[in-house]
Amino acid sequence: MTKTNLSKDLIAWLIEAGVDEIHQDTPQNYYTLIEETLTLPKCAPAASLLAAKPVLRTTREIEESAQISAKESKTLEELQSALAAYEGCALKKTATNMVFGDGNPKAKIMLVGEAPGADEDRLGKPFVGLSGQLLDKMFSFIGLSRAANLYISNVIPWRPPGNRQPTPQETAQCLPFIQRHIELVKPDLLIMVGATAAKALSGSNEGIMRLRGKFRPYESPGLTSPIQSTAIFHPAYLLRSPGQKRETWADLLNIKRALNA
Repeated sequence: MTKTNLSKDLIAWLIEAGVDEIHQDTPQNYYTLIEETLTLPKCAPAASLLAAKPVLRTTREIEESAQISAKESKTLEELQSALAAYEGCALKKTATNMVFGDGNPKAKIMLVGEAPGADEDRLGKPFVGLSGQLLDKMFSFIGLSRAANLYISNVIPWRPPGNRQPTPQETAQCLPFIQRHIELVKPDLLIMVGATAAKALSGSNEGIMRLRGKFRPYESPGLTSPIQSTAIFHPAYLLRSPGQKRETWADLLNIKRALNA
């Protein structure tokens, strides 16, 4: 095998593994950065304790700080600033951009996905890659668009390295912000896009096959009344499993009927 063919095979293998961007000249293990923030700091030697008292950040403290910061935000602008200042999630260290939201913030329909991908991370907007194009096309079939009557965000505002699935800790660290995001937009209909978003927002352990196609009330402390919600397959899943498009079309028709009721 020539060096050229070896290089091509290596690049193809890296892309398949999810390594699709170059951030610096030397390799960096971003998973180590995440693991460091999810573990408690080691205790300092006894002598140093007299000089400075260490500040411990437990998982509970991080989640409580997110809840307080999110709750204090009274507008989307304040929430975006609070999220930009938030240091409780290690994904912020490896992402290029924070992905907050896109579409019409006064829309009556809000879509919430899982987390940004490579295109979203680069552009700072949710659902702008291939799956985003499919999402736009899907809703255009029932007369909806993000420019006019859709508002879109994600549970996680920063891209996980390699497009991996967010950990339960990362989801918990960011959940108060998307909950407050929903409260501030206060849509008539909340659409959870994909299994991760559906489980995080509904609090259910059921799979997307059981969650999709049904309407449930969504509640949170900042809402004066429940919001109607439903779940659909993630467009990235539909790109891998086109046989499920029939079920998605049925879900879209149900959404259209619910909006016209």
